[in-house]
Amino acid sequence: MWEKIEDTRAKLMGVYAMTKAALVDRNAFWLYGEVRSGEYAIPSRMDLRAISANELNANDPTLDALRNWRRWYAVVNEANIFLERAHEVLEKDERYTQNNLNVDLAQARFLRAFAYFNMTRIWGDVPLITSSSEGSFMTKKREEKEKLMAWIEVELQQAADHLPIRYSVNEPEQLGNYYNEATSRWDGALATKIAAYAIMAHLAAWQENYPDVASYTAYVMDNYTRANINYVATSSLVSPSGFFFDKHSSQMFAFPSIWGHVEANFTGQVEELTLAAPVVNKSIPDMYYTKETISAVFNEPKDERFSIDTLGNPVTENYFRNFNGRYPILSKIKCIQGGNTDPSFRIFSSALVFSRLEDMVLLRGEALAVLGDRNGAVEMLDRIRENRGLALYTEANNGDLVDAIFKERRRELMAEGHRWYDLVRYHKIKNNDPDFVQLIREGGIYWPIAESLLRQNVLLEQNNYWQ
Repeated sequence: MWEKIEDTRAKLMGVYAMTKAALVDRNAFWLYGEVRSGEYAIPSRMDLRAISANELNANDPTLDALRNWRRWYAVVNEANIFLERAHEVLEKDERYTQNNLNVDLAQARFLRAFAYFNMTRIWGDVPLITSSSEGSFMTKKREEKEKLMAWIEVELQQAADHLPIRYSVNEPEQLGNYYNEATSRWDGALATKIAAYAIMAHLAAWQENYPDVASYTAYVMDNYTRANINYVATSSLVSPSGFFFDKHSSQMFAFPSIWGHVEANFTGQVEELTLAAPVVNKSIPDMYYTKETISAVFNEPKDERFSIDTLGNPVTENYFRNFNGRYPILSKIKCIQGGNTDPSFRIFSSALVFSRLEDMVLLRGEALAVLGDRNGAVEMLDRIRENRGLALYTEANNGDLVDAIFKERRRELMAEGHRWYDLVRYHKIKNNDPDFVQLIREGGIYWPIAESLLRQNVLLEQNNYWQ
């Protein structure tokens, strides 16, 4: 390795692959971000029931895997190796330019920071390892989450300085065709400057640093058209061959599972958890929203995503099928095979989309509302409401502005892995639910650390809440 340009490409793509594996193994991204909200009904899976009830110490193979950060440190180590070794190719292969190296290093730095961003949201304090350990294990104590998040922000900003808005379009940060591939090869597949600002915005929101959230989302709003990013039409959002299918630039930061590249899966997709008959041949979904929950969330007429008439019958069924059956099916994301609708198949190809423009708009609205810019916050909220067929926000009809923004996030980003983290931020802002506030104060919003990790590293201590 580290002899020629093909080596750097292979190793960098390997860091992306390991990041995706950390996200989708045992459907971790959705179990951490959706199931833990406690808002889904769980018919039979005991592991999902335990997560939903915040019984995270339960003796179960799935929970034991979720308590273990091994996959994320595999990402960190691979990124560290890349950052330490990629320069060797610059010295040995004249095809590999300094510009190419700078962009590659920025992506490795971004992915390492993204790994720590995920870990600190899941476990709080974690060890900070910034050098490789090929063939050995580093015994290190946990760093405080505040220090980690400050480090993550610096790393993302440094990465952003060298990342292009878009690849293979002769941006000053990345000249010519990246690895001799056209733009269409990289759109929706690689970290970009916009993606870095999106993660920084979420990081700042998790820290309750809303001035920085406003600043980072402002950059996204000012530059998304340069990146060929667009608002998602409802028809595309819910189509088997629409927004979540394949890869494209409007997936602001995503990990695709492209059918044509033989990346479709039976597991590791949200469809595995949410779909059942009549969408696919599965009698009972692993998790679903009850009719009562759906009616409470989608309680406005003409909502293109889902709405019901005065008799309780669906008017639009884009998000849900079988509403009046025993198990309403959350069918918003349903990329089956190559984008078809044949229920006899249960192999899925949806992209895991961490952030998209609608997410950034609503996060900006949240920040502006907290900062007291009511008009700006309403403008952000109404951009999404209008795009989904809803009337403009009024306090008389839609209640408190912060409540309305978080409700819109729940509707718009349903099943996209944001809900648990949104709930934590919401309760930090509102501070009116004593039980949730106590959970935050005592560190119960974080996961316990796997016992195998505690045995392996004597410097680690279990999260206080789970001792």
